[in-house]
Amino acid sequence: MTVEMREGYEGTGAGAITPDGCAVEVYTRLPIGPEPDIIAAAVPAGAHILELGSGVGRMTHPLLERGFTVTAVDESADMLARIHGARTICAPIEELDLGGEKFDVVMLASFLVHAGDEEVRRGLLRTCARHVADGGRVLIQREGADHHTDVPRERVDPAGFTVRVASVTPVGDGVNSVRVEYAFPDGTWTQTFLARPLTKEQFEAALAEAGLEVDTYLTPDGMWVRAVRAARTTR
Repeated sequence: MTVEMREGYEGTGAGAITPDGCAVEVYTRLPIGPEPDIIAAAVPAGAHILELGSGVGRMTHPLLERGFTVTAVDESADMLARIHGARTICAPIEELDLGGEKFDVVMLASFLVHAGDEEVRRGLLRTCARHVADGGRVLIQREGADHHTDVPRERVDPAGFTVRVASVTPVGDGVNSVRVEYAFPDGTWTQTFLARPLTKEQFEAALAEAGLEVDTYLTPDGMWVRAVRAARTTR
C-alpha cells in the first residue's frame, strides 16, 4: 500500500511509514512515560476521551486500563490496527467532524499543535473546540522551551535504544525541519517533519482563535495544558 506523504515530511526504516513520517514499528516499541497519570489527574474519572493522533495506542491502552472510554483518531490505518479495546476512526485530525458528537475530554498530544502549516494547526484546534462538550476539557501537549535549540541531543533509553534529535533546520516563515533518529540494536528509523515553535503568548493566541483558553498548565515545564471553551466564545 502506497501512503501519500505530507509535504515536508519523510520517514525511513523497515515497515509502514505514516503520512507524517512516523514509523509504525518504532511506536510499537517506545515506552509510555508519565503521560497517562498526568491525564488521569486532570480530568474526571471515567471520562470519555477523544484522543486525536492516537498512533498505536501508547496512551490509549493505559487510559483504558484506568477506566476511561477512548475514541482513538489517527490518519494511519496501520497505526490504528494496533489498538484494541477502543473505538477507532481513521481520518486526518484537522478534517474530523463527528456530526455533533461531543466528548468530556479532547486530547491533542505528541506536539501536534506545533504543526508547521498554520492552516493545519487551526484545523486541529477547531477540531478540539468542535468536539469538546460544554464544561469539558481539552488537553494539549506543547513542545519544551529548548526543543529547537538544544540540538543535536540524544537520550539513551533504559530499554536499550537511542532517540536522537539530529538537526533542526529553518525553512522559512518561522518553521523548522526537524530530523529525529531512533536507533535500536536491530535497526534504525528516522522521521523528518515540520514544526513551528510557539511562545506561550503565540500558543494562547492560537487557542483564542479557536474559541479556547488556558484553564491551567498541568506540569511545571508548561508542556501539558488543560484548556476550556473561552468564556465569551459564540461557538
